[in-house]
Amino acid sequence: MKVTRQITARKLQAYLKGRLETADLVEWAEQAMMEGNFAPADATVLRKVVPRLGVADVRAFGLEWSDCAQMLRQLGFRVRIDVVAA
Repeated sequence: MKVTRQITARKLQAYLKGRLETADLVEWAEQAMMEGNFAPADATVLRKVVPRLGVADVRAFGLEWSDCAQMLRQLGFRVRIDVVAA
């Protein structure tokens, strides 16, 4: 499967919503890097974002909210927060 901006943004969205664990995000990113099957139109930005996701489980790198928001902007998306009653 080709990795696109949209697919990568969906992975980040799932992570931010608590539907995807850090380990699963890292595993996906590592697999995507090994396969190197990036959509040609998105390759430049994906070669920056996906490797960063691949090291999110390393303490020195981590993955904070601001990192996710910045990567989503690089991918052409913006983050919007909705707060709802529990």
